[in-house]
Amino acid sequence: MEGQQLVTFVESSPSAASAGAAIELAHLFDKFRAVRAFVLDVDGVLTDNRVHLTESGEQLRVMNIRDGMGIRLALQSGFPLCVITGGRSQGVIKRLSMLGIEHIYSGVDNKWPVFEQFLEVHQLKPAEVCYMGDDVPDLEILRKVGLAACPVDAVPEVRAVADFISPVAGGAGCVRDLIEKVLKTQDKWPFSSTGKAE
Repeated sequence: MEGQQLVTFVESSPSAASAGAAIELAHLFDKFRAVRAFVLDVDGVLTDNRVHLTESGEQLRVMNIRDGMGIRLALQSGFPLCVITGGRSQGVIKRLSMLGIEHIYSGVDNKWPVFEQFLEVHQLKPAEVCYMGDDVPDLEILRKVGLAACPVDAVPEVRAVADFISPVAGGAGCVRDLIEKVLKTQDKWPFSSTGKAE
């Protein structure tokens, strides 16, 4: 199984520390396997947290194409996907809609009620959801979902509660990294290690 290949990163050692790390990694795999849906923040996750300002005052963001591919693969594999953001960028909404995301909530200050609405629509439990966020507005949801994830450059408070910290920064492919690991763990990644479709 593709996901099991990740276990090779844990050094075999009789020490208690190594045994604890192996148990923790196995527990993380269980969380990956339980994921039935993805919910994402935008700024700092799908973007690099920077805003480019035009002379007219328009705020522009940059997104990673590989994140977009990961999102499409998750949707094709049957995972409901939701985005909840405090931002109000119409460009972001258009980009996410183009990728096939139906549940896009922008201008949200309190994310939990919107998250609960998404759960109700898809008859999901928090334990079946993977949420990726990077800053303090994401903490309430991160503390309650089955798989709490963040990019490597998330704020310390978020990193402290995350089950999985992607080694990739926000806006640089962290969403693709997360989705790929979940799909591989569940044997839903549609490509072999040689790049051929399975």
